[in-house]
Amino acid sequence: MDLELTPEQAMVRDMARDFAVAEIEPRAADDDREHRFPAETIRKMGELGLMGMMVPEAYGGAGLDTVAYVLAMEEINRACAGTGVIMSVNNSLVCGPILEFGTEAQKRRWLPKLARGEWLGCFALSEPNNGSDAAAAKTTAVPDGPGRWRINGAKQFITNAPQADLCLFFAQTDPAKGSRGITAFVVEKGTPGYSVGKPDDKLGIRASHSAPIYFEDLRLDDEQRLGEVGQGFKIAMKTLDGGRVGIAAQALGIHRACLEESVRYAKTRTAFGQPIASFQAIQWMLADMATELDAARLLTLRAATLKDRGVRFTREAAMAKLYASEAANRAATHCVQIHGGYGYIRDFPAERHFRDAKITEIYEGTSEIQRLVIAASLLKQE
Repeated sequence: MDLELTPEQAMVRDMARDFAVAEIEPRAADDDREHRFPAETIRKMGELGLMGMMVPEAYGGAGLDTVAYVLAMEEINRACAGTGVIMSVNNSLVCGPILEFGTEAQKRRWLPKLARGEWLGCFALSEPNNGSDAAAAKTTAVPDGPGRWRINGAKQFITNAPQADLCLFFAQTDPAKGSRGITAFVVEKGTPGYSVGKPDDKLGIRASHSAPIYFEDLRLDDEQRLGEVGQGFKIAMKTLDGGRVGIAAQALGIHRACLEESVRYAKTRTAFGQPIASFQAIQWMLADMATELDAARLLTLRAATLKDRGVRFTREAAMAKLYASEAANRAATHCVQIHGGYGYIRDFPAERHFRDAKITEIYEGTSEIQRLVIAASLLKQE
């Protein structure tokens, strides 16, 4: 891994940082408090190329690499993790699999609108009763005439669902085959039989909306099937590898926000006649936060680099997501502790970062699932 950024990567990082400071950070607390979707911000991010960063220019994207994406994700999430996960889903979980598994017609039909931020996508894998056991999906797709499918079922906790113009989802086309019987489909908003439920009232990332999705005799043709019949589970798992890199980067942004807020507060808050930054207990917390942030960033950049090289990065993505998310939660706890009582009220951003951090240990594979993935890779080695 080359630790030196290319001029293009550094430029993307700086652009994302400037945009986050000017456009996202000033409204982040209000968006969180009001559970307000940042529609205008997302539109501007699309214009800057942040909504389709790894999509080739031929399909309307920025044509950048995964390292640049990670750098931009850290900057956006440092300002607002709710805005950051909207960006992550559109890039990693929607544009990514369409680019890799879509036909040429599908790429030209969907990617330009998604990459430019004109459309927003969502990724629907989780169901009310399957949680981490993605292969246990109950949503079904049965033949409905030549080249046609009839789909029934429900999905749960789907980020971007209330605003999504396009949904990439997974259904059982041959339940007897288990995971080998799952197929991926794409449906556009407004299609009869496709509906979105009431948005979830969440603990954190409240600028990002999630909701259940319902399929009631939804009819689609083969042009809306992504990949081959029975290839859906493979598509989902490969997509989540990339998604975990994005969520690791989200955790980096939250972690960095916690560290920066803690340093700033520790320098200005006085106790016993001196800044609390002079106390060893505070210094040790800051030192741990900084060290773990660097370690998490290196793990994330390693996974991103392997993805850019086109080699398998499943274990490295799991390691990055596991460590970065848990380190971010430790940093968020330290941040609240350093702020004391002020860390527990909404006048300071510490409590928002504390609430936002938790989800990084849950979605796109819980910490427990990441450990299983890592262990499985180790145990397969000779």
